[in-house]
Amino acid sequence: MTKKLNIALLFGGNSSEHDVSKRSAHNIYDALDKDKYNVSLFMFTKDGILLGNSASQRIFNGDDEDQVVQEEYQKMNLNQPLAPIMALNEMKAVDLFFPVIHGNLGEDGTVQGLFKLLKKPYVGSNIAASAMAFDKDLTKKILTEAGIRNTPYVVVTPENRADYPWAKVEEKIGDLAFVKPAKQGSSVGIHKVTNAEEYEKALDDAFKYDYKILVEQGIDHPQEVEISILGNEHPVASKLGAVRVPEGDSFYNYENKFVDASGVVFELPVKLPEYLTEEITSMALKAYKVLGMKGMARIDFLVDSNNVPYLGEPNTLPGFTNISLYPQMWEVSGIGYSDLIDRLIQLGLEEFDRNSKIKYDFRKLGEEKVGTKKYNED
Repeated sequence: MTKKLNIALLFGGNSSEHDVSKRSAHNIYDALDKDKYNVSLFMFTKDGILLGNSASQRIFNGDDEDQVVQEEYQKMNLNQPLAPIMALNEMKAVDLFFPVIHGNLGEDGTVQGLFKLLKKPYVGSNIAASAMAFDKDLTKKILTEAGIRNTPYVVVTPENRADYPWAKVEEKIGDLAFVKPAKQGSSVGIHKVTNAEEYEKALDDAFKYDYKILVEQGIDHPQEVEISILGNEHPVASKLGAVRVPEGDSFYNYENKFVDASGVVFELPVKLPEYLTEEITSMALKAYKVLGMKGMARIDFLVDSNNVPYLGEPNTLPGFTNISLYPQMWEVSGIGYSDLIDRLIQLGLEEFDRNSKIKYDFRKLGEEKVGTKKYNED
């Protein structure tokens, strides 16, 4: 009988997507074949403290999160430097980590650095790719360098805000813009602006989430198209999906993503001209490679009235909620939910094995450079 893999499912986090992460984790847990995997659960609280399997299981099974967290905090010395990761002691037998932490901690490279220190396989992109894809400014710089079409923008910070009044922004990118935090997800802190008053209010709100804000050229009534990518060195793309937001909503926002999606229409797969489908797919695969992503990503596009696609942003740990498009696009492409989870786990193991082959004793390198011969001061 084949030995079961010990999978640690990490969820929660200290971002605005904490509750979304919990929903994703439930779906992934249900899809994991318990004949193949032993699954343990570890939740990061909203304060960024990692809880052990027992407490995380209680929250996962419906116990009041605030009460469980308070009980666990009372057992801890939160002043200890290692308090946020004391639960690592329970992870010695873990064969692979499956992070389902959207936003901070999960998508910015933080937990990936932890996994690397622990010398354990994990699902998804590495530290550098996660950090680059999470920062919309860095992403757009890399996309532009690679010749991948994206919308023009300016970066506003607290230090240069006075240099970018609405009049200057309008001159640079036009009279329709989107203000968005550089490092935030799920459309949190994003605002459509068309005048100076809206612009200043949008900046005030966006600065609650980040100190680097993108002011991006808007596309009037774009078609929102998404694509799922799966793989490591040889990624493959799903069929395309489209999102139709309720009339009156200017974009696919947090409310209709996670609160009330009743007015949202998903076209899966979406019927587009063949040349446009091919162009979006090619752009997505190229972006996946130049950003160094591994395992999975959902990549969002905006298509203007002339059928010109612009790459919006990649998501290295996309949602797995009941309405999340990443698994749905694979479903219509012929890969079911449980099979998708199996493939992601296999890709994580393969990437770990591949990187494990790069070994060099740098102590030996130091000896080769310096030499072992003793020299006299003369």
